[in-house]
Order: sequence, then structure tokens, then C-alpha cells
Amino acid sequence: MKVLKFGGTSVANAGNIKKVIEIVKHKNNNNGLIVVASALGGITNQLEICGEMAGRGEDGYKIILQEVEKKHLSVINGLFPLKSQSQIKAGIKMLLNELEDICLGMFLLHEINARVHDKLLSFGERLSGLILSEAFNFHGVIMKYLDAREIIITDDSFGRVQVDFEETQRRVESQLGNMKQYAFISGFISAAKDGTPTTLGRGGSDYTAAVLAALTNSSVLEIWTDVDGVMTADPAFVENAIPLKKLSYSELMEMSHFGARVIFPPSIQPVMKKNIPVWIKNTFRPEMPGTLINYKGTPNGTLVKGLSHIEDVVLLTLTGGGMVGVTGTAARLFSCLSRKNINVILITQASSEHSITLAISLSDKGKAQKAVEQEFASERKLAVIDTLLVEQNLSIIALVGDNMKSSLGLSGKAFDALGKNGVNIRAIAQGSTERNISFVVKKKDVTKTLNVLHERFFQISYKKVHLFMMGVGNVGGTLLQQIQDQYGYLKKEYALKIKVVALADSRHMLFDKKAIDFNSPKQQLETNGEPLDSELFLKKMQTLNLRNSIFVDNTASHKVAGMYEKILRNSVSVVASNKIASSGAYYVYKQLNSTALLMKKKYLYETNVGAGLPVLKTIRDMKKSGDRILRIKAVLSGSLNFIFNQFTEGVKFSDVVLQAREEGYTEPDPRIDLSGKDVMRKILILARESGYPLEPEEVQITSFMPENLMKQNSVEAFMNALGGYNDHFDKLRLNAAREGKKLRYVAEFDNGKARVGLQMTDALQPYFQLDGKDNIVLIYSQRYNEQPLVIKGAGAGAAVTASGVFADIISIVNQ
Repeated sequence: MKVLKFGGTSVANAGNIKKVIEIVKHKNNNNGLIVVASALGGITNQLEICGEMAGRGEDGYKIILQEVEKKHLSVINGLFPLKSQSQIKAGIKMLLNELEDICLGMFLLHEINARVHDKLLSFGERLSGLILSEAFNFHGVIMKYLDAREIIITDDSFGRVQVDFEETQRRVESQLGNMKQYAFISGFISAAKDGTPTTLGRGGSDYTAAVLAALTNSSVLEIWTDVDGVMTADPAFVENAIPLKKLSYSELMEMSHFGARVIFPPSIQPVMKKNIPVWIKNTFRPEMPGTLINYKGTPNGTLVKGLSHIEDVVLLTLTGGGMVGVTGTAARLFSCLSRKNINVILITQASSEHSITLAISLSDKGKAQKAVEQEFASERKLAVIDTLLVEQNLSIIALVGDNMKSSLGLSGKAFDALGKNGVNIRAIAQGSTERNISFVVKKKDVTKTLNVLHERFFQISYKKVHLFMMGVGNVGGTLLQQIQDQYGYLKKEYALKIKVVALADSRHMLFDKKAIDFNSPKQQLETNGEPLDSELFLKKMQTLNLRNSIFVDNTASHKVAGMYEKILRNSVSVVASNKIASSGAYYVYKQLNSTALLMKKKYLYETNVGAGLPVLKTIRDMKKSGDRILRIKAVLSGSLNFIFNQFTEGVKFSDVVLQAREEGYTEPDPRIDLSGKDVMRKILILARESGYPLEPEEVQITSFMPENLMKQNSVEAFMNALGGYNDHFDKLRLNAAREGKKLRYVAEFDNGKARVGLQMTDALQPYFQLDGKDNIVLIYSQRYNEQPLVIKGAGAGAAVTASGVFADIISIVNQ
């Protein structure tokens, strides 16, 4: 004997029912087969609404009844030719008339009780059973229709009945014993001994199938639904969720209890006692293997089998010094909740006995709070127990797996991953079986939590990183192109998908949770973007609450730099080519790095000095290894080095600056480079990274720029006026040439002091042969005292700067 159960989605319409018939056709089981089915998809919910409205005296219930009738007649029209419909429609009409009479009674009395409620809900399966049994026979699957109310017998505790297994066994043997043919039995519905209709409650159709499988000693129970099996997580929340090949009964029970929607936990009990294997299969993809559930599961499989969650949970915390060492407090707490039929989902208690925390459903919040306050009213008056703490907008996440008990550090891995993504855990519980670790998080963090844990514990297709990028000019635009160029390689070789979900320039911002298309992103920003609002940008980033999020700043904006603190505190890492934050007041620099450490995020700004050169990383590594930086000599402006290398006899200084600006070697405002301010910022950052708390005003700047020229009130005015000062710059060049020297803008740090300025360097200096836009950094330390550690290479340009930003992004991804 085999038992096949089909859920509401599997029989939601005529097309789906035909798929069900084809599945049963191909079973060819000579030892008998039982088909159990639910009501048509959505009908039970409609009946619930209908009953509520009728019980309140609202005649809108009639519209619901019309919709119920229309749906069933539509299914009949899709399954049978016109000449074969009349008898079936007559039977359906009789049931609908009976249903209408019941609703009218509730409407007139303004009342619905548990007994009537059970009878009302039974019509869903009675209606579907009539249609389905006829459809099987019409389409060539000879099927005997058996009324579940004559087989599944319960007590008369309407709304929460218990199956009378002894009487049900007798009836099963009477009607199904030694049966070799096929039988159809509606799920969910049952009857008391006097024949009064009852229902088996939530998951009732699964329970019907499990009871029948157990009492007929079936070889297998197949549950057909709309997913490919039990998934590693809810695919509605986790895009990369995958079906599991095997689970143990206990693993399924744990996952189902904590929200996995494949099967209701009590439903598995009858087959578990008989060790009958259960298959979870997909009606719409019957070729998929599905999930097998048995005692063994997968003994040597993955540690974590799946993730489940329950939304809309409330935490109740009872605290007080009067609880310590007092016996019976917990018993009183749970007893008062039990008397109100309140289910406790999770329990945790501090070893100090000072507090007990438990989780309940949001729907039970009001009566639970009242029950606890009444129970401990006397202790409250004596102030030995505090006011009950009630927290809502929470959800429970559960890690489930039989093999978890044999693993060390699993909880640590989970909490570390969540901590890095800014997920705060409100409560934790773990049973002694160690096959379940449950914890409570904010409801808004559910999607992020599930995805973070899924990436951590399952071999998924790809890891996704979400970028929020401000600045799409030279560096930003080049970075977008580099990410696009490397996308296929990173996906193939490192299973990494980098998704740009937000872009902004000085005027517009654009968000797309699925990812902004790499083709013409600037045009999309211009066409589809909304006006830039920095605060709104932050708010949207926070609302999206995506895992593995990185904010990328490719601007030179003070306002954007001022956003870093908030961004880091929202558990988003920051990568900045913008130097302003790290070269401003020392306390800001220190605060940002401290906040990143506190929030377990990264604040990376390698490109602040040397563009793509590993200058800051080298200094950090030297410090970590115990070395001490003593002094630094450097040419840190690729822009100025390019300018002075191109500034030769016969070339105007103004033309070279214009060329450097157009090729992206200078800041958008070249005065920042020419004033020495950019170099000042860089040597300041190097000093700070070396462990010296310098302030910007402590760096001495010797300017070579005429004061009047630098006072121009705009970039355009400055560029227009620059040509009038070419003689001034020619004199500087000629003075150096007469002595066989070259002009270099040099930064020096020594003995806690820093200075920058234009120098004439001879051939003995390492700066002399510095080509193009190259930088050179000479680091003198305790270990590199006589011969400095030298870092040299291109230090300006959109390509190398973008590659440095890209490297920082990859560094965060790999942490």
C-alpha cells in the first residue's frame, strides 16, 4: 500500500488537477493506493473569512460564497466535457446549499462556535473530494471514493480534536483491509463517534495521510506540494535555497516547528512510530528527486541541514531579585500561560535565576501579558519582581541538523557571521539534543539573517556582495567598467557576484535591489534617478538591509565623508578614495576606525595614498609585526609628478595642468593638488597610520603657487587665469635646470613632524628619475633604518585608483 497526499496548490485549478491525475496514473501500484487531497487552493481561507463575517452579522459573506461556487464550477468546466458535468454540478450545488444554510444561521444568530466552525471548514474538502474522485475516474484512474468522516474518528473537542486510533483502526481495517484497488479519501475532515463533523486542525490533510499510512502499514507516504522537497531555507527569503536529498524525522520535526511550511510537525508522528519513509515531492516538477525522510537521515551529511524561521514573535521577560532561589516561579509562569492555551515557542533562563525569557506568538501577546501580570501581582506590589518586559517586531531563526551535536564552534561561526552583518541577537536557546540552535532577531533582519547563515553553512552557487556607490566620475566610472569586465571571471573562479544596487552623482541617485545594469549605468542614473538627497540615500540603504553591503565613496565631498560614521553604525563597510575623512581632525580619523572595529566592519582607504600602490597596507603590516616607523620621505602626488615631468622647455605650465586635469590625474579642482593640500593630506594619513596623532595644521606646507592665483573664486576662473602666470613657473623650471636638477614636490615625516613643499632634486636623490605620474615612498623604520623599504609605481590616474578601490572591495569580501 502507498499513500499519496496532494496539497491545496496541487489541486488549485483544473490544470493542476490534471497534473495530479497523471502522477497517480504512473504509479501502477498493484498493492493498493490511497490518494488524500486538500481543499482547492485558497478555499479554506475563504471559508474562514466567510464564517467570521457571518458570525459578525455582515452579509458580505454571501459574496465569498459566490466566489467559492464560481471557483468550483470553473474547475468542473476545465475537467469534464459539457455532457458529463450535470451530475457533478448537481452534487456540488447540494453541498453549497447546505453551506449557505449554515452561514445564514450564523448570520442570524451573530454567533459561531467551535462545533459549527469545524462543520463550516469541512466543506472545503467535501467539495474538492467530490470533484477529484469523479475526475480520477473520468480520466481513466479507477478510484473508489471513501468519506473520511466514516473512517477518521475523533473525540468531540471541537477545534482541537484528538484521533481515536482504536476506533479508526477498526474502520480502516473494515474499509481498506486487503484492498488492492485505488481509494480517494479527503484530508483534514473527520467525525466524532456520533457522526458530527470535526476537523484535524492545521496541517490536517498531512495528518490524515500519515494516520492512514500508519494504520495500513503502507510502504511509503508521498506528500506532493509546490516545492522540490524540503528546502535548506524558505526560497521566498533565500534565493539560493536548495532541496535536501534526505532528512531524519527529528530534523523535519525541528524545521517544521520553526516555520518550514512543507509539513506540520504533529503530522509526522504516526508514520515516524511505524518507521514509514516519507517523500516530499513537487507536483509541478515530478521528475525532481524530492526529499526522503526516515529515521537515518544522512548520518555523514552536512552539519546544518536547514534554516527555519517564525515571524511575528513576542518576547516576554520576567525579572527580579525575588526569583533567585525561589522554587516554583517557572512552574507558575508556564501554568498561567497554559491555562490560557498560550503556546510557548522558545524558553531561555539565565543561570543566575534572575530572569526567564520566553517567546510566544504575537496573537497571544495581550492575553499572555494579562495572565502573567495577574499571576505575579503580589510580587509586583512587594517590588521583588519587575514589570514584565514585552518586546515585539521579532522573529525566531533556527539552525537544524542531527550532526550539529558532533561539531565544535558551530554557534560561534553563526554568531560571528551575523555580527559582521550587524544582526543583533536578542535571545538564544539550544536543546540538550543539540540538533537545534534557535535565536531571536528583529523582524526587519530576517531576510538578511537567513541569507547570511545560508551563505555560511551551505555550498551555494554564488556569494553576493551589494555595493552602494557615490561618485561616478573618472574613478567611479572606471571602477564600474572594471567590475563589469571582471564579473564573469569572479563568478566563474570565485563564485562571487558583485551587484551595484545604488549609484549617485552630485545631482541624482538610483536604487535597484536586483542590481543596476552595467550597460550604461551613468545614463540610467541620469534618466531614471531621483534628485540626490544624502539623508534619503542613507535611509534607503538602511531599509534595504542587504547582507554583505559595502558603501563606496569615489567623490571628493566633505558631506559624503561626513556620512561614514552613520554608515558604519548601520553595519555597512566603507571603501573610500575620498581622503577628507582620514585627513581631517584626528578624532574623526580615530573614531571611524574605532567604529569599524566595534561594528565588525571594514573602513578601507588604501587609495588615499599612492592610488593602487600598497602603501598603507605595508605600513600596517610592519606595525603588526612589531616594527616601528621612524621617518618617511616620499613623492606622493602622481598629479604633480606628471605635471613637472611634462613641464619641459617650450611647454606652458598652464597647458600641462589642463592636460593633467583632462586625463584624470588631478582632483576635480586642480588647486587641491597644486596647493600642496592633497600631498599634505597624504603625508598626514601616513603619519597617522604609522602611529602618530598629527593634526592637519601641524603639517608645514611651502607653496610654490602665487597667492593671487589661488584666490580665484571658481575652478573655471582659476584655469582661465593660470596662463597669466606661466612666467612665474618658467623661472622655477629654469632655476632647477641650471643646476642640473629637477622639480619634485616632496613630503617628509621625521621625528613626529611633517612638511611638504617643492624641492630641486639632483641625480643622487631617488626622486630624480621618477617618471610620468609615478609615486615613490621611502619608509625608514627600526628594521629598515639604513636602507629604507621602497614602494614605487603609478600613483595617479582613474585606472590605478579604481583598481585600488576594487582591491579594497575584494579584501572585504574575502575577510
